[in-house]
Amino acid sequence: MHPVLEVKGLTGGYSQRRPVLHELSFTVNAGHIVGLIGLNGAGKSTAIKHILGLMHPHRGEIRVLGHTLAENPEQYRGSLAFVPETPLLFDELTVEEHLRLTGMAYDVPEESYTRRSGQLMDEFYMTGKRKAFAAHLSKGMRQKVMIMNALLARPALYVIDEPFLGLDPLGIRSLLDKLAEVREEGSAVFMSSHILSTVETYCDRFIVLHQGSILVQGTLEDVCAKAGVRTGSGSLEEAFYRLTANGGPHGPVG
Repeated sequence: MHPVLEVKGLTGGYSQRRPVLHELSFTVNAGHIVGLIGLNGAGKSTAIKHILGLMHPHRGEIRVLGHTLAENPEQYRGSLAFVPETPLLFDELTVEEHLRLTGMAYDVPEESYTRRSGQLMDEFYMTGKRKAFAAHLSKGMRQKVMIMNALLARPALYVIDEPFLGLDPLGIRSLLDKLAEVREEGSAVFMSSHILSTVETYCDRFIVLHQGSILVQGTLEDVCAKAGVRTGSGSLEEAFYRLTANGGPHGPVG
């Protein structure tokens, strides 16, 4: 087991005077799914933007497979794939053309591309939409295309932001099955989601983010112990509520 994503002392945000994130430190190891959970405005999306290199830290560093973005931009970006909350596609390209573009960007061998793309089309029930333009797809189908592109690339790190929004039940099941599969293959998954029941079932570790700081991180048992909750079905939701209600463990926000 080795760290794929390493975040050390990350402080950052949109303004140097008022940082959103405060001294975040955590790792995501190979073969692990780590769930990032927090209230709206906790800093989850800001943390993800820093990991993707869309924002620069005020302090601290982020490494993917041992590389920072500044040291080796090509290696850093080529080691991760991102699935955003809102699908971002080219309206003039078909589903198949999006996959082909991703295959070229990540240097996926032709034989692997043909096999993977066909499997993903079948698993996400998109074979009949292979030639459809993105502009003609529903939001859920557009989200499936984003997910399929990430899975096609087979990166060391998947960064996924609220992946279940807009997906139908079959799409959710297909995604969860694939995440379990890539975890077994040794990839790392860093996933933000508000659906705590699903996160509890599929994630190996959790990071509870509140007001830009980490309240607790670790296994379900670690989170429950911090919140004073017994471990069991639905315990993550109860622990999260206790940790974040009324402004967190330090009381209401003034």
